[in-house]
Amino acid sequence: MKKAYEKLTALVEKHRQLMLDTERYIWEHPEIGYREWNTTEYLTKKFEELGYEVTRPKDITGVIADLDTGKPGPKLAIIGELDSILCETHPEADSVTKAVHACGHHCQVTALLGCAAALAEPGAVDGMCGSIRFMGVPAEETIDLEYRAKLMEEGKIHYNAGKIEFLYRGYFDQVDMAVMIHAMTDEHHLFHLFKGGNGCINKHFEFEGTAAHAGVAPWDGVNALYEANVGMTACNALRETFIDTETMRFHPIMTHAGVAANAIPDVAKMDAYTRAASFEEMKRLNEKINRALAASAASLGGNLLIQDKPGNMPLHCDPNLYRECEELITELFGTEALAHLPWSYGSTDMGDISSLIPSIHPEASGAEGKPHGQDYRIADPEKACINPAKVLACLAYRLLSDEARVGKKVMKEFRPVFQSREEYFKAINEIEMTQRAVEYLENGDVLLRVKKKDADM
Repeated sequence: MKKAYEKLTALVEKHRQLMLDTERYIWEHPEIGYREWNTTEYLTKKFEELGYEVTRPKDITGVIADLDTGKPGPKLAIIGELDSILCETHPEADSVTKAVHACGHHCQVTALLGCAAALAEPGAVDGMCGSIRFMGVPAEETIDLEYRAKLMEEGKIHYNAGKIEFLYRGYFDQVDMAVMIHAMTDEHHLFHLFKGGNGCINKHFEFEGTAAHAGVAPWDGVNALYEANVGMTACNALRETFIDTETMRFHPIMTHAGVAANAIPDVAKMDAYTRAASFEEMKRLNEKINRALAASAASLGGNLLIQDKPGNMPLHCDPNLYRECEELITELFGTEALAHLPWSYGSTDMGDISSLIPSIHPEASGAEGKPHGQDYRIADPEKACINPAKVLACLAYRLLSDEARVGKKVMKEFRPVFQSREEYFKAINEIEMTQRAVEYLENGDVLLRVKKKDADM
């Protein structure tokens, strides 16, 4: 395979300037999930200039382009994420939206484009079979939840996360394997491989109280902000019950807590995630959190609106793809280039794809600073963009050459978490819940409803 790798890495090098320009352009034009319209237009133009026919999903952002080798075989999805995060203190954040690519996603789509450019060259896919689907996917970062709820009400999306939305729309239906490479910080290694990562549930809460004059008659009110304060204290008291081996996390933020200091707040809003290493523990932790917050609202005579949405399934990197990436990276860059990590405590909707399709999610260095922090930047686009493009192109050859011998082995030995798309959607849809959690009964009892089965659905 050495000659094939040399050929493909040379073709990636040919498009070096395209990648460097793309990395800078998308960095300078950050957009958060389901708002990546400029990024979508930019990538659409670049893919079309390379000769690709681009598919755009209806009503949302995203780019899909297929490359057929002309021979029957598996379909490999190569994925890049379009969205940025919000970090208003970052010096290069957009002055209006506060968006910034302090997540490094712009490097993913840069590598995606560079790989697509290389494989579009004459003779690049010689020796391969099957096809490659290049996917620029929106909305990996699960933020801006009220906006996404509005999109759901309008029927424009069905899920918060972009890959789940693409899965729902059928864009992964014929995909047999999936790969993406995420930017990361590491001064000593070029790439990371890890076995998997946490899943999460997305949560929005609205504590409901009664407004009153804060100076004249505060006793006439029910302070929704205090309900939230008591609730966060209760959740913090639960932390010693978090199981270490399940890497559990709960992290809330207040998004609204009143509008005037002289009025008792009647609404306080909170967004949060619950995370864990397994689907079952995610759900158990979620119920604990809902109970603690509902009881806190009831303790002050208020109420709590709970909105739970599917977040991400735990990520399980396919063992065969892990070994193939390990050998490939070592062959291309040397044994010292690669670090092995046990687990990621973050979450990604690549986890949802991995529950149905053999998937791998390596990381590439080149960034510095704290991920999602005000000092994050891409210090070395060679490492963050060009090296990943080389790995993606060569991995495509490794999986699809020799009548897809390696790719077919990956597919044959894969053991999905869910046996079908229908089973997967049934499982995640059972998470979704919108209901008020506190009911005051005529006899003075207080009833808490913190599980979907308790709801009048």
